Amino acid sequence: MCTIHMMCIMHKEGDASDLAGKGDRAVSDRSPVTSEIEYELALLSRYYAVANQRRGRLLDRSAYIILGRLEVESPASLRMLAEAFRLDISTVNRQVSSLLKKGLVEQVADLDGGAARRFRPTALGLECLEADRALNEEGIELVLGAWGEADIRELRDCLVRFNRSVEQCEGAPWPRRDAGDDQSMSPVGGST
Repeated sequence: MCTIHMMCIMHKEGDASDLAGKGDRAVSDRSPVTSEIEYELALLSRYYAVANQRRGRLLDRSAYIILGRLEVESPASLRMLAEAFRLDISTVNRQVSSLLKKGLVEQVADLDGGAARRFRPTALGLECLEADRALNEEGIELVLGAWGEADIRELRDCLVRFNRSVEQCEGAPWPRRDAGDDQSMSPVGGST
């Protein structure tokens, strides 16, 4: 997941072969800490992919992400989703059509009177999303079981700050669910 964010930044600036040819900084000039972060993000991405292959999941990864976006920002048109995910509209159309056939999203009229099809999650879609989210949260709680509350909050704050920094680099903020607790996240660049 974080590795995907990093790839989005690279995509925005040019593909990996373009970046490799620029030679802005030699590999030896890069911070060892940055190299360690990159390695840990790669491992995190691997662990996330493995966890999503476990039994009990109701949604595939694209369905989970689309429903998660529609949960906090709907109804949305195919174009809005394609722009949010930085995907071709035909790809998003296939994914949303699959969700529509499964009864996980429904088409609604555009309140602004436009002709674009707009979609929102159905009760079943939100139920499946919540079930998969509960599995994710159980796994996270298992991993963090021996951590203290302060360390858990620090991890959360660092992840939010990192993701917001990525969003700032991409110029595309991602909507968030209201956490309903004392999350006092500072804007990008601020201290937590």
